[in-house]
Amino acid sequence: MQRKTEKEYDVVIVGSGAAGGMSAYVLACAGVKVLMLEAGRDYDPVSETPMFNLPRDAPLRGAGTADKPFGFYDATVDGGWRVPGEPYANADGADFMWWRARMLGGRTNHWGRISLRMGEYDFKPHSRDGLGFDWPMGYDDVAPYYDKTEALIGVYGSNEGLENTPDSSPGVLLPPPPPRAEELLTQKVCRDLRIPVVPAHLAILTQRLEADRISKWLHPNNPMAQRVTADSMRARAACFYATPCGRGCSIKANFQSTTVLIPPALATGNLDILTDAMVREVTVGPDGKATGVHYIDKRTRLDEHVKARVVILAASALESARILLNSKSSAFPDGLANGSGQVGRWIMDTVGAGVGGQIPAMENVPVHNSDGTSELHLYIPWWLYQEQAAGRLDFARGYHVEFGGGRRMPGFGVFGGLESLTGGSYGQTFKEDCRRYYGSFMWFDGRGEMIPNEHCYADIDPDGVDQWGIPTLRFHWKWSEHELNQARHMQRTFAGIIEAMGGRVTSTVHDDGAKAIAKPGQIIHEVGGVRMGDSPRDSVLNQFCQSWEVDNLFVTDGGAFISNADKNPTLSIMAIAWRSSDYLGEQLAQGSL
Repeated sequence: MQRKTEKEYDVVIVGSGAAGGMSAYVLACAGVKVLMLEAGRDYDPVSETPMFNLPRDAPLRGAGTADKPFGFYDATVDGGWRVPGEPYANADGADFMWWRARMLGGRTNHWGRISLRMGEYDFKPHSRDGLGFDWPMGYDDVAPYYDKTEALIGVYGSNEGLENTPDSSPGVLLPPPPPRAEELLTQKVCRDLRIPVVPAHLAILTQRLEADRISKWLHPNNPMAQRVTADSMRARAACFYATPCGRGCSIKANFQSTTVLIPPALATGNLDILTDAMVREVTVGPDGKATGVHYIDKRTRLDEHVKARVVILAASALESARILLNSKSSAFPDGLANGSGQVGRWIMDTVGAGVGGQIPAMENVPVHNSDGTSELHLYIPWWLYQEQAAGRLDFARGYHVEFGGGRRMPGFGVFGGLESLTGGSYGQTFKEDCRRYYGSFMWFDGRGEMIPNEHCYADIDPDGVDQWGIPTLRFHWKWSEHELNQARHMQRTFAGIIEAMGGRVTSTVHDDGAKAIAKPGQIIHEVGGVRMGDSPRDSVLNQFCQSWEVDNLFVTDGGAFISNADKNPTLSIMAIAWRSSDYLGEQLAQGSL
């Protein structure tokens, strides 16, 4: 990517993922001059994705390592929970895992692409059960942006009319792919258990987008935006049902910022990009307004500065909080926009727990093509809202269930763990056992809502700096009983589903929720830390992701989140960033900023 900058921009955006990419797309299409800074390297999924390589073609058969935890083919090239030269610390008792994606497009190159809307309950949780906080906006405020985001990126799924699982407007969703055998079996068994199993919503194209119709609907009075959006959509193919989305997608069938948001933004001529630019602080002028950002050029190791009328932080929730905490001055001695003391506070992650099982009914299944998208075709939305409202559960918030198995492409160790079933067979007998049992295993994973609490926060580590000399974060963490009880409920529920299938549970089901629950940060859904609210006394941002104290500073990533619903956050991050960028564009046009 050509590295070029002007003397000054209308907007500088820190980050290039879901929030940064969407902010850049919306603003560039509106004619705003934008500079995007990305801490990682340039990345092009079209040329770099090993779409059709088999596990045998990779080192260690594609298995994960400490530096590549999701395997050799995972699209994350320079990031993970452990990034060389970029440490972080945990206070006593905390064990937070912080995932960083150091590449153009950020986590959108790596994510699972599950795209679930938050519902009315999710925007007003405190009003419902008295816990946590309400958002300063409601579902109706964001619903139009959910529609636009889904139409732009391409999301498959169905409208089921379920409680707190909002439907999309007619004509927005793409048709879902047909269920696989193991998904149909789960649906059949769960029907008797009164557990809904419905088509999942994922950001993967099951058919080509209607480029002309969608682009005109998204940008009714903007011919340039229509043109670049339609051109970008025409360059995307429908999914081949061939290789995992986590590798990236050279045919642009799945959503990545690098293939869906950044290309049309660049095509406007209004976006410049600098990669390998590690931002350390936002600068302010004598009037207390943001003037730009300082960044370390990772190629030269020199400190550079860029100017802009407006600064948008979209570096990921905790990275944006870190930048604000490090942006100290006489006007902001505790960090920029932190007069409320809320920067770094109330961070959340998704509650995770899982159970695996072996299903005899799926043994010796005839060889068949079980391809499809690399992710879910069906899922289980939370179904016990009324039981919670009546106080019949010992946790206040719900979870959805992601499950899978079947005869997909085998990877490293696919036949490991068969000893308990095969009795130690070998030779021809072992081959026959492999054919018998392959495809008969399933795994159920819960993804649940965490209620924010005062014990979960990040501050600046007094003893830590990264290789660029930038002070690093220290994490504090404590689950509440709600999350621990929820994780225990997940495992018991999944074990019950497996047993109802006639299967046997192959993993440990814990009575202690502290043993059932995944580590904080492990699900890679962390949000909060720069939360929005109704008042500058107890929040950092207003409902448009605009700083109360510095009106030309915005934070459009997951840091703005008030709560962490059981719905994966990426779709909401993009919808809220679009809403914020529309507001920002209007303010710039009016000369208010």
